[in-house]
Amino acid sequence: MTEARRLAGHALVETLIAQGIDTCFGVPGESFLAVLDGFHEHRERIRFIACRQEGGAAFMAEAQGKLSGRPGICFVTRGPGASNASIGLHTAFQDSTPMVLFIGQVAADVRDREAFQEVDYAQAFGPGTLGFAKWVGEVQQAERLPEYVARAFHTAMQGRPGPVVLALPEDMLTTLTAAPVLPRVEPVQAWPAPGALRDLRAMLLAAERPFVIVGGGGWDGAACAALQRFAENWCLPVGCAFRFQDLFDNRHPQYAGDVGIGINPKLAARIHDADLVLAIGARLGEMTTGGYTLLEAPRPRQKLAHVHAGAEELGRVYAADLLLQSSMACAAKALEALAAPPSLPWEVHTAAARADYEANLMPSPLAPSLSALDMAIVVQTLQRVLVESGAGNAVLTNGAGNFSGWLHRHYRYPGLQHDGRTQLAPTSGAMGYGLPAAIAAALLQPDRTVVGLCGDGDFLMTGQELATATACGAKLIVIVVDNGVFGTIRMHQEREYPGRVSGSTLANPDFALLARAYGWASERVAVTAAFEPALRAALARGESTLLHLKLTPEVSTSRTTLSAIREAARARTEGG
Repeated sequence: MTEARRLAGHALVETLIAQGIDTCFGVPGESFLAVLDGFHEHRERIRFIACRQEGGAAFMAEAQGKLSGRPGICFVTRGPGASNASIGLHTAFQDSTPMVLFIGQVAADVRDREAFQEVDYAQAFGPGTLGFAKWVGEVQQAERLPEYVARAFHTAMQGRPGPVVLALPEDMLTTLTAAPVLPRVEPVQAWPAPGALRDLRAMLLAAERPFVIVGGGGWDGAACAALQRFAENWCLPVGCAFRFQDLFDNRHPQYAGDVGIGINPKLAARIHDADLVLAIGARLGEMTTGGYTLLEAPRPRQKLAHVHAGAEELGRVYAADLLLQSSMACAAKALEALAAPPSLPWEVHTAAARADYEANLMPSPLAPSLSALDMAIVVQTLQRVLVESGAGNAVLTNGAGNFSGWLHRHYRYPGLQHDGRTQLAPTSGAMGYGLPAAIAAALLQPDRTVVGLCGDGDFLMTGQELATATACGAKLIVIVVDNGVFGTIRMHQEREYPGRVSGSTLANPDFALLARAYGWASERVAVTAAFEPALRAALARGESTLLHLKLTPEVSTSRTTLSAIREAARARTEGG
């Protein structure tokens, strides 16, 4: 069916609506005015959320991709706008999140002259296993715009999910076109080979100390439920890869903990001593493998079976004993059907792994003597109060920094919910992610409670997006943990150069007052006992609230202090 002639910018908006997109994020620019006019034309069916900086907009789109399983959409202008958005693009790549970044481009008659803000995006964001995007395209002809968008959606969702970049020349967007609106794109699902499943069953039957690590993109609620049934059938201990803790119910008796930064030492030892590791969906990156030590590269001590949706990922780092290429939805269903024997030799092993996890939930005895604010108790209180208030499926977000270690260690995520993930966090280690991701979640799923946990340095990288939440009427809770330092960097400084501090001290504003300037409610929390009433008041309010938590920098992580790190480093130096 031939459509009526309209601006290509309008046709693009119609195409997004046909793909099920009802919200796009971005910062407006003169390079895509025709698209902005298309949003106005179709404002009853789709909205454009104007953000305050392109990095925040790209983080919001990445969070949208995590929540929906379909590409998050971001629009930015050429040159500076695209450069600012690259942090969200990189996060989507490393996190295996479907996303499409649309970038305005200079008109064809001034191309290749280094025109105003001109960039060659294929060169800047070129695809590759260590790049920013799975594919970079530029739409030269308005008639081919629907084709390019369909390809972008297919590429973003199929195999290992990830981001795609489409450049939109300004003159192309203002061209009249009768290009058709194509049908909704659905990703092709790949099933594991039956022979490989038989081999995997044989490996399980021969094992004595197996361990499962689950992670990566492409999961939905049904796939996670099937994975849980597989683990139950085989009584397997399960750990979640770095910042994918919500893929398996943390309350389940077979959940053994998160396999990432600050890993429980007993869990690390258990993986190290396993005779079979089954990695499902996880790409086994540096953070999940403890710097490639839990699983030694390129040939692990343990037998390794690796299930992944991307052919390019299988065998890229590890010479596994068994490789299975499969979409997660298909892999989980196939694994669930693997027949288990009536008894298994590792049942005690699985129970011990769970006992280690539960023991690790206990707060450190050091904290109360060092600080009036105990972050372990804060996180456990957050969990309890959310459950008591009926918000057990709340969305929790965080950026990067040592503050996130308390959340990862002490918060127990439910399995993936029917309405999307409950943990939004950057495996790329991108600071500034927590606030924009929380705002996106609050806008996209207003019926869910959303809590963003941010460090002080982390928060101020995207803090201006408080204005976006205010403008759009989003309701959420943001907790800023303020210790006056770049905590992770200070920790590494003390470990490598004890007592020689440089560049890691922060001069912070009063975050509670800053939030009020943006129209938010706020409260300052300096002692542990004050957190629960402040949280309950925030949940009861009909407006966004920021809780400003003051923490001493001496409490470096959920396990140790700066003084202990410094003393250990000096002892190591003197001993060497």
